[in-house]
Amino acid sequence: MVELLAPAGDLEKLKIALMYGADAVFIGGQNFSLRARASNFTLDDILDATTFAHERNKKVYVTTNIIPHNEDMDGLIEYLKALEQRNVDAIISASPFIIDMAIKHTSLEVHLSTQQSASNAESVNFWHQKGIKRIVLARELDKHQIRKLKKKTDADLEVFIHGGMCMSYSGRCSLSNNMTDRDANRGGCAHSCRWNYDLTVKGESVSDLSFSMSSKDLEALEQIPHLIDSGVSSLKIEGRMKSLHYIATVVSTYRKLIDEYEKAHEIKNFKPYMIDLQKAENRLASHGYLEGLPGVEQQLYNQRSEQPTQLFIGLVQDYDEKTQIATIEQRNYFENGTEVEVFSPNGEIKTFTVNDMKDLEGIDTPIARHPKQILKIKIPFGVEPYAMLRKR
Repeated sequence: MVELLAPAGDLEKLKIALMYGADAVFIGGQNFSLRARASNFTLDDILDATTFAHERNKKVYVTTNIIPHNEDMDGLIEYLKALEQRNVDAIISASPFIIDMAIKHTSLEVHLSTQQSASNAESVNFWHQKGIKRIVLARELDKHQIRKLKKKTDADLEVFIHGGMCMSYSGRCSLSNNMTDRDANRGGCAHSCRWNYDLTVKGESVSDLSFSMSSKDLEALEQIPHLIDSGVSSLKIEGRMKSLHYIATVVSTYRKLIDEYEKAHEIKNFKPYMIDLQKAENRLASHGYLEGLPGVEQQLYNQRSEQPTQLFIGLVQDYDEKTQIATIEQRNYFENGTEVEVFSPNGEIKTFTVNDMKDLEGIDTPIARHPKQILKIKIPFGVEPYAMLRKR
């Protein structure tokens, strides 16, 4: 069976990703990781993460994927040994030195990061012969190239199926370095390609329109059957800095699609899955390189890239079956009379209308307007912890 791999920016997101259907998660520690602005995991957090995952027969991979400078190398071997002691299932690395140290000094499984842009069988087999079990392929391959490549290697292959795309070869862009002194290869990318730019000649504007250089996000629902049939080992969702609702929605959607295909060997209708993905906060999306070299329609240029939603209104903490009262943490504005969809880790979706809402002091609260306020709401059916409430 193919693995569904999800991002996790903190321990709560890790639990959500695994509960909503991921087989494994990738996380960043506080050292040697590319997402400097994510709530990266301490070593104690990593132990909590692996304990939670392994109790559910799931896996945790830790990114050690920076391209390090000399000053970044202090404590590397000690850190790798600490990850080994915390039973992480693999590290994801791009630096040959970090890879070499992990293989020499630990028994850690090593996966090659997409930062190495492995895009041909010769490159994949080179790294595989060095002791790397899994290769995360470059995002710049189409689905036919992936299938042909897999026939020429015994290495496990991991392919990105959802999330942000780099306007350069992944991680090899220096726009952020030059414009903000933030190194994209050491966790500081400022996403300069997504900024709006003016076209000028000798300092004079020649257009009323600004433009950006970024691409649409990747969304590969329709390509999943082909990738599974190609023998890919892992399908990867990007987005360690995304919201709980985004992670739950995207993971659950791909989980259901993968399960349907592995059971029936066909997907009769992709539309319900596409509708579900649109409920998550998202940017405009396309198939990236998976259907061949991207054209104009895969780029953003002067289009607005963000499509934020406020559908996610609450996270269930507890439920009393006798009183039918759920304790929830509010996430977006809603009020009595709102029709609500309960989205559960088991994939079940039920609806009800909010008509009885109180705060912790038992005071009627007809409007929920305070972020993360704890509320008591009557729900006429059982709900489980970590179920999500969203406007219908």
